[in-house]
Amino acid sequence: MAVQDLMPTWVGATAKQIARGVRRGDVSATQVVADHLDHIARADADLAAFRAVRGGEAITEAEKVDEQEELANLPLAGVPVAVKENTAVAGLPTWHGSAAVRSAVAEADHEVVRRLRGAGAVILGVTRMPELGLWALTDDASAVTRNPWDPRRTPGGSSGGAAAAVAAGLVPMAHGNDGLGSIRIPAACCGLVGLKPGRGVVPCQLGADDWFGLTEHGMLTSTVADAAVGFQVLAGRPQEKLVPPQRLRVGVSLRSPVRGVAPDAPNRDAVAAAGRLLAAAGHDTVPADPVYPTRLGLAGLATWFAAAAADVRAAGLDPRALQRRSRRHVALGEWAQRRGYVRESDRVAWRERSVGFFADHSVDLLVTPALAGQPPEAAGWSGRSWAANLKASIRYAPFAAPWNIAGLPAIVVPVGRRPDGLPVAVQLVGPPGSELLLLGVAGQFEMQAPWARHAPGYPRVGTGSPAVA
Repeated sequence: MAVQDLMPTWVGATAKQIARGVRRGDVSATQVVADHLDHIARADADLAAFRAVRGGEAITEAEKVDEQEELANLPLAGVPVAVKENTAVAGLPTWHGSAAVRSAVAEADHEVVRRLRGAGAVILGVTRMPELGLWALTDDASAVTRNPWDPRRTPGGSSGGAAAAVAAGLVPMAHGNDGLGSIRIPAACCGLVGLKPGRGVVPCQLGADDWFGLTEHGMLTSTVADAAVGFQVLAGRPQEKLVPPQRLRVGVSLRSPVRGVAPDAPNRDAVAAAGRLLAAAGHDTVPADPVYPTRLGLAGLATWFAAAAADVRAAGLDPRALQRRSRRHVALGEWAQRRGYVRESDRVAWRERSVGFFADHSVDLLVTPALAGQPPEAAGWSGRSWAANLKASIRYAPFAAPWNIAGLPAIVVPVGRRPDGLPVAVQLVGPPGSELLLLGVAGQFEMQAPWARHAPGYPRVGTGSPAVA
């Protein structure tokens, strides 16, 4: 047995545990980062969560954290973090999901990366996503990213690499972004907490125009406490302790935004389980179905198409270099814009209707399924047709997109497992400014029904005693 296999490790600890340990001097940031880099070397060959790992650079940055005289004000002191590959990290190319759309080495960090570093986090590398972030499936010609819970299944998308990394303990938390569910869908696939903040709460600055304002940055974590810390760091807010909310009225809906797509039995059961957890926490639940007009679906599709076209134009890319599915998507986006199908007035109307939903039904929050079905197979979707990708993505993950169009905060929380052993989750949606309320309710779920923080068999570390409980 190797000596390193007998050493304690901080792999598997939460972000809050690591930061507390570094601040107290129980462990150095350098040791924490080295532990996680070793774990990535052991495990990521099977998962393909990372596009690039910053080994030596991350160690150097961890040493700088250790040299700081004042660690008390760093909420993420020494915490290893991964960044989604469409968000600039100084010194790395920004891949955007494939070699065809990779941009030059970034000279400066994106603002959310700067905030993570300012909180004491150490960036270990960038995680994989589908080309242009268009799909709820993560792969390209170089690799297929796999779900740690079942490597035959996708971890979702577009923040699929981020979710796989956290579910396998490669990092305790990972950055993602969400244009039509790209944080919440992978969180649901991989048994994680995934919060999409409301519009304008976290600086976005992605692509041509943040997908017409649909996209938000957030974090994927294995605990609600870590999700709260990560959210407040990205939002530039002082760290505030979550307060368990009292006697809320929560609407419950199984209605799908997509006609002909309904949640399967495990996802219906998940909503029922969430209702029981809400009742046990002292909240009231009532049936409350949003009305998803056909016009919303058409407007959402047109905006999705056009967002890709706008990003390609802004980056000066040749569409012929893109994957076949992406070329078709971009072409549809150009067509939709020429025909005048992409209208701000449609998005404003849905936002007003969504905000009004809470008053009209006298509810504080809404709970829906997170997914409609089992995550699709982990396979070479990047080589399949546009229609195949569209059908697969929409059939299993229809519930997230309306809330991007509305710009409302929404969170995914695990509530158990499917009969096949994969995690199952629900989505909570709130009115503008309700991020901490959503996190507070998620915390009540976690307290009553704790979930497995990592997929079975992970983290794959040495056999020595862990450094933390």
